[in-house]
Amino acid sequence: MDLAEAFRNYREKIVDRWIEYTLSTYNSTEFLSKEKNKFANPIGAAVSESLDRLFVVLSTGGDPEEVKAPVDTLMRVRAVQEFTPAQAVAPLNAVKHITREIFAADKERSRFVQELYDFEFAVDLAVLAAFDIYMESRERLYKVRIAEIKSGSSILTDSKCPSKLMNEDTQDFLKSV
Repeated sequence: MDLAEAFRNYREKIVDRWIEYTLSTYNSTEFLSKEKNKFANPIGAAVSESLDRLFVVLSTGGDPEEVKAPVDTLMRVRAVQEFTPAQAVAPLNAVKHITREIFAADKERSRFVQELYDFEFAVDLAVLAAFDIYMESRERLYKVRIAEIKSGSSILTDSKCPSKLMNEDTQDFLKSV
């Protein structure tokens, strides 16, 4: 058995643990992990699909350009969340450790741990691409926000409805009487 076959045999186990780790970085981990409907849980679905596609590219030594699509999907999701750049990109690195743990736990496959250099280098390149994509997404988000402020539409979308404010003031007044 060679390293490529070991990747094929353990793909599901590695990817499942990788997805589990990545979803654990969110506040609503339980919901994201359990809800499988992609319309009810678009974040969980995007993370799962992206990491699965990314693992295939990384483990087969695919073209580095093929990494961009799944990384782009993942970083766009994480860019609109409240993650620092390091927190957004960190789960990509986890696959190296997960793969080493899974291979090391199997006596027959433990010898592959020494052969993971190319795989880990590909992961490192994916992390660098992810950082670039994350920063581009954040920059785009800020530009949209600035355009909203300049156009005045932020007043309509970010302020509270006057009737709701009046209702809250009335409720507060009634409680004080």
